[in-house]
Amino acid sequence: MRTIKGVVSSDKMDKTVVVSVHSYKTHPKYHKKYRVTTKFYAHDENNEFKAGDEITIKEIKPMSKLKRWEVVKD
Repeated sequence: MRTIKGVVSSDKMDKTVVVSVHSYKTHPKYHKKYRVTTKFYAHDENNEFKAGDEITIKEIKPMSKLKRWEVVKD
């Protein structure tokens, strides 16, 4: 089971939060590091997390077309 730390970027949906996760990649030719942002849709059963909160999400079986993650209680 994978876990990822990120920041809630949107909490406007019911029981769902959008989590932004930043990672760094290296350019193959110029060897410069640059930041890449990935968005994950995570299940938040009680709507308790708001935009700006740092949370941990874990992988689960698919709940919908986009939701494959669930918020872990911190």
